[in-house]
Amino acid sequence: MNYLPLIGTVAILNLLAVMSPGPDFVITVKNSIRYSRRSGIFTSMGIGLGLCIHLSYCAAGIGFIISKSIILFSIIKLLGAGYLIYIGISSILAKGREAEITEEKTSDDLTRVQAFRTGFFTNVLNPKVTLFILSLFTLVIGPATPAYVIFIISVVIILTAVIWFTIVSIFFTQLSVQRVFYKYENIINRFLGGLLILLGIKIALSIR
Repeated sequence: MNYLPLIGTVAILNLLAVMSPGPDFVITVKNSIRYSRRSGIFTSMGIGLGLCIHLSYCAAGIGFIISKSIILFSIIKLLGAGYLIYIGISSILAKGREAEITEEKTSDDLTRVQAFRTGFFTNVLNPKVTLFILSLFTLVIGPATPAYVIFIISVVIILTAVIWFTIVSIFFTQLSVQRVFYKYENIINRFLGGLLILLGIKIALSIR
């Protein structure tokens, strides 16, 4: 059987998903314009590893168990919501800083590990990613789909996300974009922080 149409379908669905505004997009933009391009790129890599976790347990069938267990799903949902709310509050409380606008900012920057960890936890604790990956495995990928096809699809999903959010990081660290950010930094920090808090609350209150 030719699995190219299946792989193409998954690639398109995943691209549309990562392009839609959500926690991953918000945290990538926040780390890019607040700190540096490097932080944004390492945040993107963390998101990619988070997807590896989702893909691993969905492929192993654990995703099905989570989707059927109110307790497990609620724990994941509340952990993710709490983490987003925490990041949002931190963003709102952050003070604006005077800084020279350059291509790369290292002063008050996140370390590679910090940026990577932020992207990882934002993605891995987002229950909507769990449901999205699970939906791909249950609706698009059948039980007879070969393991190598599932592996290729997993690689496509991860690379699509990492590449997209890297592009986002590069765009939001352009000098013209940075100038706008520093002019309205406090407003933008509060807006992104409020958006993260709203996303966290929405996840916490969402009906299974």
